Amino acid sequence: MTRAHKFAFLFLCSAVAAAAQKPPKVTFTGEVAAILQQRCQICHRPGEAAPFSLLTYRETRPWAKAIKEAVVTRKMPPWFADPHVGRFSNDSSLRQSEIDTIVQWVDAGAPEGNRSDAPPPHRFAEGWAIPTPDVVIELPTPFEIPAKGTLEYQHILIPAPFKTDQWVQFAEARPTDRAHVHHIIAFIREPGSQWLKEAKPGIPFVPKKEAEDQNVDTSELPSDFLVGYAPGQPPERFTPGQAKLIRAGSDIILQVHYTTDGKPGSDRSRVGLVFAREAPAKRVFTLSATNGKFRIPAGAPNHRVDAEFELGSDVTLYGLHPHMHGRGKDFEYRVRFPDGDRRTLLRVPNYRATWQLWYDLAEPLYLPKGAIIECTAHFDNSANNPLNPDPTKEVMWGDQSWEEMMVGFFNVVFDARMPLKNLFAEGRKARAEAAQ
Repeated sequence: MTRAHKFAFLFLCSAVAAAAQKPPKVTFTGEVAAILQQRCQICHRPGEAAPFSLLTYRETRPWAKAIKEAVVTRKMPPWFADPHVGRFSNDSSLRQSEIDTIVQWVDAGAPEGNRSDAPPPHRFAEGWAIPTPDVVIELPTPFEIPAKGTLEYQHILIPAPFKTDQWVQFAEARPTDRAHVHHIIAFIREPGSQWLKEAKPGIPFVPKKEAEDQNVDTSELPSDFLVGYAPGQPPERFTPGQAKLIRAGSDIILQVHYTTDGKPGSDRSRVGLVFAREAPAKRVFTLSATNGKFRIPAGAPNHRVDAEFELGSDVTLYGLHPHMHGRGKDFEYRVRFPDGDRRTLLRVPNYRATWQLWYDLAEPLYLPKGAIIECTAHFDNSANNPLNPDPTKEVMWGDQSWEEMMVGFFNVVFDARMPLKNLFAEGRKARAEAAQ
């Protein structure tokens, strides 16, 4: 073999070895589409909260560089829990391997790949993030939203839609005008309740506000929380054998908070329900630790507010949902056991009022009677907070988005035969019964 032949042979061997060591090219159809299906398409599809769709290569390709930046900085998917505290079954944050795959794809020019390699499209129930609802409850008529002004919370009574007890395994609240709906809460008003007794069926109702008393805390929820909507808030999904109960003859009250933005709108918010196929052994109920007596000083950059809830019976804790407005800075849940032992359950060091999440425990936690859920929040009322509408004002509890709230929602599960009043410790039980 001549020297030239030897050189050519060695060059060929080196090229083959280099090709063998080079990782295979990442493509949209081969790897990226599956990640988007599992992690992103719940929001990034037509009709949902995200600003663009990621269902197809044609839709995704223009956003490739932005997607890379969002996943590398972990801005997307939104997930705000401190990774060193607790484990959560619905943790939407990407694994490092998934981030690396997306980065390789973008750096390679975001190739499509062989279309035959694409996974089957994920099938979503049209217009819903839950399975196709058995029943849809909606505003009887559209609510017309003016271009300007402040709107108080609207309460729309849907009288007793069910003549028999119904167990709800999936529930989702959805606005038709996302731009103007700050939140929706569907409450269950059980038979005999006097809450909002002046409301007329189907007619938006605004309760009269009581004279302000700084010594009275009006922050507690007035009735049974079925499901809520706010940007980022997921539907309620319960495992088989667990469900929320709507007793026969109960009314549904939809509380809707509208905001104005200079353009008129029209909304017909609705709630979809999927029923359990048989009566469950366990009932799910949403409780909350609230504090409505705080006063955040003008300009305060790190004002602390605490709240707690004492349990009146044994339960199992399943999920946590902190709620604040634009001055909310961070939020922490702890549990204090009757023997004095404490455990931190969730820490959200960078709270985002613009995207509110539930945090579902990977391992549900048994809590004995007398256990206390403790919540601590900090608020940034300074000029350094870009969401602060006016750092020169003292801030108190209030319904509007420029006011503040401090609510630590949490879901508990217990024996479906247990009377609901047993959930509450004595003092809170009396208040809950009076609110009914």
